[in-house]
Amino acid sequence: METKTGENRSWKRIGRDSFKHQERVHQDMAMMNYPVKVLQIGEGNFLRGFFDWMIYECNRQGLFQGSIAVSQPRPGGRHKLEQLREQEGIYGLLTRGLQNGRKIEKEQWIPVFSELIDPYTEWADFLKLAELDSLDIVVSNTTEAGLDYQQSDWNPFEPVMSYPGKLTMLLYRRYAHFEGSPDKGLMLLPCELLERNGDILKSIVLRHAQDWGLPSAFRSWVVEHNVFLNSLVDRIVTGYPAEAQTYFDKWGCEDRLLNTAEPYYFWAIEGDPALESRLPLQKAGLQVSWVPDLTPYQVRKVRILNGTHTLMASIGLLQGFHEVREMAENKEWGERIHSAMLQEIVPLVPLPLEEVGAYAETVWERFRNPYIQHKLQDIAMNSISKFKVRLLPSLMGYVRTYNQLPEVMTVGLASLIMLYDAEKINGQWYGKRLHGEQVVLRDDPASLELFHQAWRKVDGKEWTIPDLVTSILGNPELWEADLNEVPNLHESVSRYIEEMELKVT
Repeated sequence: METKTGENRSWKRIGRDSFKHQERVHQDMAMMNYPVKVLQIGEGNFLRGFFDWMIYECNRQGLFQGSIAVSQPRPGGRHKLEQLREQEGIYGLLTRGLQNGRKIEKEQWIPVFSELIDPYTEWADFLKLAELDSLDIVVSNTTEAGLDYQQSDWNPFEPVMSYPGKLTMLLYRRYAHFEGSPDKGLMLLPCELLERNGDILKSIVLRHAQDWGLPSAFRSWVVEHNVFLNSLVDRIVTGYPAEAQTYFDKWGCEDRLLNTAEPYYFWAIEGDPALESRLPLQKAGLQVSWVPDLTPYQVRKVRILNGTHTLMASIGLLQGFHEVREMAENKEWGERIHSAMLQEIVPLVPLPLEEVGAYAETVWERFRNPYIQHKLQDIAMNSISKFKVRLLPSLMGYVRTYNQLPEVMTVGLASLIMLYDAEKINGQWYGKRLHGEQVVLRDDPASLELFHQAWRKVDGKEWTIPDLVTSILGNPELWEADLNEVPNLHESVSRYIEEMELKVT
């Protein structure tokens, strides 16, 4: 790694030298030698600023004494894994924001990764993790689209593309290696923002097991001796900060994986509090709750925080905004989005209105955090599935309750369709803002192709805008429903898109 002076030095050494003011930093580096207790599927910013930091805190207090083997869920994540390897598994975390009216700014090295495995080039090594006696937990964050059944053939010598497929093969390897021992089952903690994410993951694993003709005894072992937990995560993690060079100059080294998070965080896990003995998060003083029913927390967070984020992403990118705070502070769109959150989303959350309203205002304050540069481009990843999960239930509920469309959410749907006027250039999909600037689209390739073909028919005068909207809203692969049946939705979305077309430059 290149330092300020041009001298090549080990990242472990840099960590010691750059954070001499931190207590116990020498002991912290020893965490990387702990036995692997966790397999993490997901190398991205969120888990590194949430779960990995929690494990660091548990290890720092001597409560967990385990390390993490990390693997990326998609081939495209390989570059981040390579960056982690270059930095010997170590990265920096900045925690910044306002907490109880006080300014918080904390710098930490997070040394919890002991193994970095690319399942697409190191499949045998990935499966070998199943044989570790120390392995106890699998945590994942593969986005909502990652917890989906994808048909594949049984071939233990080649990597499965989907995360649930990989997990099924890993569990079967563990079952076979330990001869079905009841005490070798794992704790599965999906962090994807889907309701009943643990239940969904278990059902897909069992479906793969059945499709592949795996023994019924294995399926029984999966159900009886592995714990698939529904969980809900809440923290804004924004990744690489714009002012990173300021920190590099201060530390004397560069961290290409420097991560940034807000002070606020919360994790609700639906499970027996006795599981705390395996994952001592509460004992470490962390804001984690083992709860009997996740539903109230799930609905509140996904619809208000994540739903508003998704609404801001589709509208904001189209209108030329780049960050959440920039949009929240804009006089026109900030007021419209804030009003939509309070009037179109909050009333449909099945909790006391006063309680939900107070949570919503806390969320809005977090959006305006001056220390957070939360890029709309990052939020927009897999926007179609996110809109379906985060916003569509509120939109449908609003129609049922008030017999009319929620204006801003409808604009958000029209903006998404407009933004997804997709073109593929050198293997990368792009949409475009109203002023013509291209925007990278990261979504399901088949869905992007569908949008591309639909818009080309409009360009070729085969279709009108209403024809395009009929095709998009009526596609069950996108929405699992025919949205043309929602009263006035087709007409309103078509009108909004036609109005936006007049503003295109």
